[in-house]
Amino acid sequence: MQAPPQDYRDVPIDIQTSKLLDWLLDRRHCGRRWQAQARAVRQRMEAALRDMPEHPEIRQLLAGTALHYFHCLRIVEILRGTEASTRNLFGRYSSQRMKVSGHRHRHWDGAGSGPALTAPPALPPPALPPPPLPPLQDWQEIVALYEKENTYLAELASLLVRSVSYEAPALRKQISRCQQAQQDFARREEECQLAAAELRERFYASCKQYGITGDNVRQELLALVKELPSLLSGIGAGASALTEAIELYEACVEFVCESSAEPVLPLLRHVGRRGNTTVYEWRTGLEPVRVERPEVQEVPEQPKEDAIDWGDFTLEPSGASDGAAAGGGAQDEIDWGITLEPSPQQDDGIDWGDGESDGAQISVVEAGTEGPEGVARGSEALTLLEHAETRNRFIDELMELELFLAQRLVEMEEAEADVLAASQFQLAPAALQGQTSARVGSLLAGTRALLGQLGARRTQHLFTILASPRYVDRVSELLRQKLKQAELLLAKREALSRKRQEALAEQGALEPKLDRLLEGTRELQQLIEADISKRYGGRPVNLMGVSL
Repeated sequence: MQAPPQDYRDVPIDIQTSKLLDWLLDRRHCGRRWQAQARAVRQRMEAALRDMPEHPEIRQLLAGTALHYFHCLRIVEILRGTEASTRNLFGRYSSQRMKVSGHRHRHWDGAGSGPALTAPPALPPPALPPPPLPPLQDWQEIVALYEKENTYLAELASLLVRSVSYEAPALRKQISRCQQAQQDFARREEECQLAAAELRERFYASCKQYGITGDNVRQELLALVKELPSLLSGIGAGASALTEAIELYEACVEFVCESSAEPVLPLLRHVGRRGNTTVYEWRTGLEPVRVERPEVQEVPEQPKEDAIDWGDFTLEPSGASDGAAAGGGAQDEIDWGITLEPSPQQDDGIDWGDGESDGAQISVVEAGTEGPEGVARGSEALTLLEHAETRNRFIDELMELELFLAQRLVEMEEAEADVLAASQFQLAPAALQGQTSARVGSLLAGTRALLGQLGARRTQHLFTILASPRYVDRVSELLRQKLKQAELLLAKREALSRKRQEALAEQGALEPKLDRLLEGTRELQQLIEADISKRYGGRPVNLMGVSL
């Protein structure tokens, strides 16, 4: 059954927005040359905008989006209200500008039906530019051009398609990029902050291992050397508690080997009895009368390899060295006054280099003349635990004692469960038979504690600093590099923060622009739908595909 004709008024007209312009052209609502006519309207509009009266609503329209036909209609309405006050009772403009333009355009509005005006007999005026049209007439002509072949409708459709398909997606994409950039910058800021904090923690952890605060790394490291004598004295005092373990080891060696040609652990036994004495006392068995320790020189720069400190010797002819040769074995008791870094491989050797002896000459003094016995100088003035060679030997003997006690503890624990193993030490001395596994374990713990003090990282650093001042520069530079890297990361974090703020500011500027564009797009959609609806007897029109 066919529906009555009046029912078609309620049937909506659905138009795809992307094909709106083609739809209007195909149904001949607009002319094919609408673009050329729209350009002419735009040129006329630019000229009219140069002579606009001050009005708040007009200013608001001009500050918004691009002007279109309906904006022009509103401007005409506003100008009609403002221009009405400029005419007098006879229908003439009261302002001089409107008077001139009214005479000029009398033929335009059809008001000039009377006799033509004649100019008074006078000299012709100078050539002046033609006076502008009144604003109302300008915009009325613009509206008339817009309405020719419905150019305004085609332009509105073009503006709507461009806004929906290009401008709004581009702004949304740009805002999305700003948001993504803010997230990336915030993540990288956090990474830089965490990395800088980690580097600072590593710096302070390293400083803690060295036993310094980190305010002035180099000076604090050099100051640590002053604590080394007291630390080594404590280790030497702790060696006195190993006397029982040393005697147990010696008794076991004598029982197993049935003879002992040399005393076991001589250096460890010496330190246990007499403490951390000088190397001179260990080698000679005599306590030195005077100890002349080498001075630790703090140099700001690394010393040159061929620079030798010759001491305070008087420069004499080289012939005095012949008399020193006659001294034979007395050369070991002469102090050369040369400060060298201790080396386990070559302690008393001197690298003379390839230089010629044209400069300073050294006189060698026979023993007993200027270097009396009992004076500890040079490396012999160092303590046993300061000197690299004797310290390494002390550690070796400690490790030897530790291995013996560990092995003996294992044997005693096995002997308690095995009667046959226990019978092997029936003929052993009382010092061996009277020990228990608990006592041996206690001696082993004391030995390992002493080894732990010597092998501690801080103690090793102190020994390295004492041996080489250049080590201080190297460690200081390594620690400073961590702080520099942390500072660079913090500076990078500040730069990322500025970029994040810039992206946030850009997003803040784009969002109002997008809101204005969407508002203008909705307005265009409603205007186009209403205009097309009038052409089809008021049928509802729906523009499809407008996602706002």
